[in-house]
Amino acid sequence: MLKSTWGTAELCSCMQTFGSKMSSLMKLNVIIRGEKDEQAVLCSKDKTYDMKIADTSNMLLFIPGCKTPEQLNADQASCNIIHSQIAGFSNNYWELRRCRPKLKKLRKLLMEDPYEGPDSQNDQTLTISKYTTEDLLSLIQASEEEIMHQLQVIDACKIGGYWRILEFDYEMKLLNHVTQLIDSESWSLSKVPLRTCLEELGSLEPTEMIEHILLSYGRKYIDDGEVYFEMHEDKICRAIAQMLLQNAVKFNLSEFQEVWQQSVPEGMTTRLDQLKGLALLDRTSRPETISLLKVEDLPEDNQERFNSLFSIREKWTEEDITPYIQDLCAEKQTVGVLLTKYARSSMQNGVKVYNSRRPIS
Repeated sequence: MLKSTWGTAELCSCMQTFGSKMSSLMKLNVIIRGEKDEQAVLCSKDKTYDMKIADTSNMLLFIPGCKTPEQLNADQASCNIIHSQIAGFSNNYWELRRCRPKLKKLRKLLMEDPYEGPDSQNDQTLTISKYTTEDLLSLIQASEEEIMHQLQVIDACKIGGYWRILEFDYEMKLLNHVTQLIDSESWSLSKVPLRTCLEELGSLEPTEMIEHILLSYGRKYIDDGEVYFEMHEDKICRAIAQMLLQNAVKFNLSEFQEVWQQSVPEGMTTRLDQLKGLALLDRTSRPETISLLKVEDLPEDNQERFNSLFSIREKWTEEDITPYIQDLCAEKQTVGVLLTKYARSSMQNGVKVYNSRRPIS
């Protein structure tokens, strides 16, 4: 309720409360990101927000030189009413809602020019498809911390000041060098020495690339002053499975499992749960089959993602579809909520399955 008259103390108190909120907002380091064909988002240092115009019944006034509480005298008794010129007003404001960072574009940009090794002719050309940190901050709709975290997730590395993703065949070549050395030296997979790896493999590949592949597929730690890596069994098995699957449209499941186990380093055990979000099993076909389906290749938009999945397979169990929609879940949102919104459930042979709510062309 608006008051027609205000006491000096009341007015000062009101101005200080409003000014305190404005002061907090002004201290935030925020930036609006998005290209002309994208819906703008607002980013803080570590979070991303959707922006939507909302109406308000309270008129917002714009006053040049408006002071915050810190700029006013702390003694309320000495507060004076200041006559100010109102420069403008508004009846709406930007409403912010926390959203998932839009990170698919990051991988897409870096895959324009994957790093194929120091001897690649492609790498001697122009830098038109290479991106610095500043370039990515201007192109990706996500906060700086979210972008830097995603660069780690996709195993990007800096080469000559530019962020690069290794071309998959070159990545496998590096990994093969490391696993063969581990086997020849009979090292434990939990204790691979960095210094010896660099000494033994430095004549084959740049030492920076050897260390990068160890960081990508292992956990770095220090023991008695020496740097070691504990190799990630699941990630190595997953990469080798991708190498096998990318050369065939479909693979007989039992034959694939046999070849896969024979292809991984000695001492490692392959399991189908290592392939979540990478490969799709078809238990209904005879014989059972497996095919490559990477979650990173699917659309980022929720509806488009579900449309794509239901065009690949008409009906999904929750277990099969979860790895392909888990990353769509917003803060405190579950897979079940997404399925309720974008899919219709039914029972098939005693098992709950999900199909599209709309016709798929």
